[in-house]
Amino acid sequence: MCRHLAYLGPEEPLGTRIAGPPHGLYRQSWAPRKQRYGTVNADGFGVGWYAPGDPVPARYRRAGPIWADLSFADLARVVRTTCLLAAVRDATLSGADAEAAAAPFASGAWLFSHNGAVPGWPGSLAALTGTLSPTDLLSLEARNDSAFVWALVLARLRAGDDPGQALADTVREVTEAAPGARLNLLLTSGGGIAATTWGDTLWYRADPAEGTVVASEPYDDDPLWREVPDRTLLVASRTDVTLTPLKEPGTHSAPALSKEPRT
Repeated sequence: MCRHLAYLGPEEPLGTRIAGPPHGLYRQSWAPRKQRYGTVNADGFGVGWYAPGDPVPARYRRAGPIWADLSFADLARVVRTTCLLAAVRDATLSGADAEAAAAPFASGAWLFSHNGAVPGWPGSLAALTGTLSPTDLLSLEARNDSAFVWALVLARLRAGDDPGQALADTVREVTEAAPGARLNLLLTSGGGIAATTWGDTLWYRADPAEGTVVASEPYDDDPLWREVPDRTLLVASRTDVTLTPLKEPGTHSAPALSKEPRT
């Protein structure tokens, strides 16, 4: 479906996490090592990042494959940030939304990506349109399942939910409406990272000197990488990573799996 990555740590060029590693997101666009669905992520890409002193992220998105964009190499080499979210896309269905359908989606300080698919879209989620305001529906960036899932998450964030709760409740709601949905979600506002695993792979790497990375798959063979179990909520700050099991619809919440402090 896609591969995505979020980074939070010391300031560095965008390419350090996207194009520099031997199995970085750039290479994952045509040769992912752990992708369960699809083999080539050539239906668009995007990166969002935060500039010093500006809480609203910038985005660079394109409809074609990342390897075909000759300008991105220069941008990734010189633009620096302390937080980014990037994705390469394998579209579930071809559409006319072009780069508007490529993650990251954004609103205010938020950046969001969805790795997965909602079976039966759009009909399977028709009942959930009533949970969104007309303004929310008219503001969808694209006519795909990922943009709609983002609208559900954003509505919860605007209502005051913390990032982890917003993701967890959206996964529950969508799964109830569309059993079999794959919902690996990734969210940041520049100061932390929240993510879910629900049907595909997710890994993280936390290092006091090099920052925290949350990604669909490792971009190298460093032993610091840890796989996140399926059906899990991950919340990462600059100091720790917390993993909490996500409950199946109709079950009770589970205790946190682990909390990895960084010193």
